[in-house]
Amino acid sequence: MKAVVMAGGEGTRLRPMTANQPKPLLPVVNKPIMEHVLRLLRRHGFDETVVTVQFLATLIRNYFGDGEELGMKLHYVAEEVPLGTAGSVKNAEEHLRGEPFIVISGDALTDIDLSDMLRFHRENGAMVTIGLKRVANPLEFGIIIVDDEGRVQRFLEKPTWGQVFSDTVNTGIYIMEPEVLERVAAGEVVDWSGDVFPELLKEGEPLYGYIADGYWEDVGTHESYLSAQADVLKGLVDVEIDGFEVSPGVWVGEGAEVDPEAVLKGPLYVGDYAKVEAGAELREYTVLGSNAVVRSEAFLHRTVVHDNVYVGASTNLRGCVVGKNTDVMSGARIEEGAIIGEECVIESEAYLSNDIKVYPFKTIEAGAVVNTNVIWESRGQRSLFGPRGVSGLINVEITPELAVRLASAYATTLKKGSVVTTSRDASRGARTLKRAVVSALTAGAIDVRDLEAVPMPVARYNTSHSGVSGGIAIRTTPGDPQSVDLVFLDSSGADLSPAAQRKLERVYSRAEFRRAFPGEIAELSFPSRGVEGYTQELLRRIDTSGIDEAEMKVVVDCAGGTGALVLPSLLGKVGADVMTLNNRLDEASPTDTLAKQMRDLQHLGELVRSSKADFGVRFDPVGERLSIVDENGELVDNERALLVVLDLVAAERGGGRVALPVTTTRVAERVARFHGVEVQWTPTATDELTKAAKADDIVFAGDGRGGYILPEFSRTSDGIAAFVRLLGLVARTRLSLGQIDRRIPQAHQLRRSVPTPWAVKGSVMRAVVEAAGDREVDTTDGVRVVEPNGDWALVLPDTAEAVTRIWAEGSDSDAAQRLLDEWGAVVERAEG
Repeated sequence: MKAVVMAGGEGTRLRPMTANQPKPLLPVVNKPIMEHVLRLLRRHGFDETVVTVQFLATLIRNYFGDGEELGMKLHYVAEEVPLGTAGSVKNAEEHLRGEPFIVISGDALTDIDLSDMLRFHRENGAMVTIGLKRVANPLEFGIIIVDDEGRVQRFLEKPTWGQVFSDTVNTGIYIMEPEVLERVAAGEVVDWSGDVFPELLKEGEPLYGYIADGYWEDVGTHESYLSAQADVLKGLVDVEIDGFEVSPGVWVGEGAEVDPEAVLKGPLYVGDYAKVEAGAELREYTVLGSNAVVRSEAFLHRTVVHDNVYVGASTNLRGCVVGKNTDVMSGARIEEGAIIGEECVIESEAYLSNDIKVYPFKTIEAGAVVNTNVIWESRGQRSLFGPRGVSGLINVEITPELAVRLASAYATTLKKGSVVTTSRDASRGARTLKRAVVSALTAGAIDVRDLEAVPMPVARYNTSHSGVSGGIAIRTTPGDPQSVDLVFLDSSGADLSPAAQRKLERVYSRAEFRRAFPGEIAELSFPSRGVEGYTQELLRRIDTSGIDEAEMKVVVDCAGGTGALVLPSLLGKVGADVMTLNNRLDEASPTDTLAKQMRDLQHLGELVRSSKADFGVRFDPVGERLSIVDENGELVDNERALLVVLDLVAAERGGGRVALPVTTTRVAERVARFHGVEVQWTPTATDELTKAAKADDIVFAGDGRGGYILPEFSRTSDGIAAFVRLLGLVARTRLSLGQIDRRIPQAHQLRRSVPTPWAVKGSVMRAVVEAAGDREVDTTDGVRVVEPNGDWALVLPDTAEAVTRIWAEGSDSDAAQRLLDEWGAVVERAEG
């Protein structure tokens, strides 16, 4: 006896889950609904099945194939146009001749005893037996009344409450004799319940209804989809759950990693090769798809997460569905009844309210509050580029595929035959992505000079020389070992300008990538003297006089980064007595966490103090920034260190200009003026500081975050060059860093971040300008309001996050706090 599985429906009520996949493929506890149906048929001896398909039929064929994996034989019959429930089966008539057959929906979850239903059909000599089920709400189904023997007395399709006369509904499961198909016209739209069954009933044919005791749920709404998952987990329906029941009600699939510190309160299911980190909490009726990742402090309750979904740290998901390949970033909150389609990005701190529908391929901005469905307009990211290049989570946001597309776009912006450098930090993730980048560049007719693992300053130096058109450097994101930055460089070794970034983004978004003809595939080379050339030029251009005579002693921490590849050979040539720490490549810790940084700096301070060194420095893992410890082993914080280095440079130069971001304390202006040096205030973006440093009369630039630019050597941030320059300055001035620090006035500066939705950032800034009144206003970057006595506050909308940054500097700490409170209140009022 054969079966017919109806799998042609579009499932419009289940959109956006069914926007890109047919309803029968929707997973229930990580198996498509139709797979549960086929396994039920197989269990009851139906091993040959005809599947009627129409909407996205290829996806169903590709998933189930010929049925061999399920121990069945599957035939597929496609409808060119929808033919109705009976017309669809008529379309498969050639497979059904000569014997009774069973018809069942491929998108309803059930464990009805089909063998007993077949027994009932045969015992009653029925032409048609209709599977029936008693339900609480029959409005969406066809109602059927049967007599005491089970013979059908009356039909009514989808009644109103005023028409309800029974709670016994049609499940769409039928056992039929083959002659029934003679009552169905070929190629026409015909329904069983609306056309064929009433006609058979009128003619007195034996129509019976089998009232089933088993479970049956028509998964036709979002609510029923979630309840079906819960019912499987509660054991209310007899279906197979793959995996291991590690504790009562807690199912874990093959290869899944669940940290012992994660909280799991069943019943729930964790899919194959999923990962749940320590501190995450999964509550009742949660289902994780295969390869899903749930980060620490995430909370999920009654949530269905499909395959390959990333759930970031501190997210909160309740009673929602998240489609496959979607990324839910840290701090996002998704409420009851919300449905997220596949391939979406929910950015950090976004809030999706109850019953919101987000269709596939949409991006919800960071900090956005979504109260209406996101259907037609695809919200793209504000910009590919952030403050550190193109950044994101490794293998979640930044994948090898993305790296290939980005590198292809970059290659397309350059002329064929151009030369580009590639480089990376010590991490395995950066190494993997660089290989993808190199392949894309050479395929785009761009010659590649691969510097391999080098510090960022060395990569920038080599990019700025010898006819190179640009570069791509890949590094682990500072402070976040899970993320990576792709830094695109121009021909001067600086980060791409905003105009060049926009050009690259246009090519990327249109996917208009240039491909080389076979004879144009470019070359890959590995320069052998990249580090040596950098070192020689650095020692030639940076003044190291006086270091030998001063008998300088310093302690240097390479932080296990790529600086370890340069510093040993360099330090041997500067004439100082140097003790080095972490002078190796550490693949396991390719970036700084705050805890690691503070631990290392404390150790550095202890060594400086015990060895009576002149000072100590610690580089960041890519050698671009440095932290300074004075002769007493005390950390000089980055903002204070900028003033110390500024004082030394300005005293030695006695003229020219220095470039500093507007967020820098105005004490810097007093220090510079004392030595006859002028300050040029710049916007806070790194490229703006780099641009300012290109002017001929700029003698120094610094960002207040450990980044220093020495224009006599490089127009980009270089921690290694800054260290060599500092050695010479301290040697020649004959003063210790502590002495220099003490002669600089103290600054009284405070800062605060106020969460601000992207949609209101413009109105917030307008409110700030209005609140300034007659006070002096500086709009170099954001809005800086200057009080008559010189105290000031800067309000600056963040370019990458849904926050507004506020800086306040006063004549004393109380004055700074009053300003911070005043402008914080202005921003908060403007939001509301």
